[in-house]
Amino acid sequence: MTTLATPPERYTFELPDVLEASAPPEARGLTRDAVRMLVSYKSTGSLVPSSFIFLPSFLESGDLLVINTSGTLPAAVDAVAADGTALVIHLSTQLGEGRWVVEPRRIVGRAAERWIGPPPPRRLEMAGGASLTLDEPYGARGRLWVARLDLGQRTLSWVAAHGRPIRYGYVDRPWPIEMYQNVYATEPGSAEMPSAGRPFTPETITRLVAKGVAVAPLVLHTGVASLEADELPYPERVHVPESTAEQVNAAHRGGRRVIAVGTTVVRALETSVGEDGTSRAYDGWTDLVITPERGVKLTDGMITGWHEPASSHLMMLETITGRELLRDSYGAAVAQGLRWHEFGDVHLILP
Repeated sequence: MTTLATPPERYTFELPDVLEASAPPEARGLTRDAVRMLVSYKSTGSLVPSSFIFLPSFLESGDLLVINTSGTLPAAVDAVAADGTALVIHLSTQLGEGRWVVEPRRIVGRAAERWIGPPPPRRLEMAGGASLTLDEPYGARGRLWVARLDLGQRTLSWVAAHGRPIRYGYVDRPWPIEMYQNVYATEPGSAEMPSAGRPFTPETITRLVAKGVAVAPLVLHTGVASLEADELPYPERVHVPESTAEQVNAAHRGGRRVIAVGTTVVRALETSVGEDGTSRAYDGWTDLVITPERGVKLTDGMITGWHEPASSHLMMLETITGRELLRDSYGAAVAQGLRWHEFGDVHLILP
């Protein structure tokens, strides 16, 4: 697991609670692609307010959009210990058949909060006669555990019947799993939605392709976020197909732009960099942390959501934008009342 000997100073700011999107845009009478979008230009430092539906007008023929086709799992499940303690378990990352990294969470009122204090109960019973055993802590913080799941059936079948989407305190009511799926998702495996792609609709993709913008897929299965714990990302499973690596390299050879849809795509693309600085097919794990000191080699721009103060995602954004443009864009987003989190608005960063 990657650790940074001297972690860079994180960018932080004040995020008013009112800017946390508590429901999908559909609940406000909007389509997915009607969310607001702020466009930041690295070359000039200019900021252009717009809406996601106008994305094709900001891209050029020959641009390559790289998307993460990982689908979202209903990864929150209920569990109970022998002494009657009720917990919520967030399934994070599959390590092997029946072995997962999980996050046990304590039930407080109607919410589930990070487990703090003595270790959680080790043996837990779940719905349908299933059980879970916490074997050992995963990582140094004690937030995550390696667990053995005895479900009596395939994990995906069991969670489809008994799980629900992971939901944090800023979302004030449950929403069905369809609200947490990107329209182009093909392979379930993410604990939480790779949400930069949520605003895409079939109509938006059609207009992009009609303009000559290419689209290439990869897969990175996201683990659980760490909203209450300021942590670097943990290792995640990645698959960059050879065809996508070839498209990325061809775009750069032709002087065209590679635009990553989400921080997950940046992490996957930069993991695929070979010794010659080009992309190559990759199938394995990544523990890469993108920082300004490390830099990026394949990513020219990105589409992303708005991230929490001091989060590790902001180190990645600063790598692409520089600190000044990052500060200006986030200041503008707060001033313009843009919305945060997976149901929020969009940030398009262009060269």
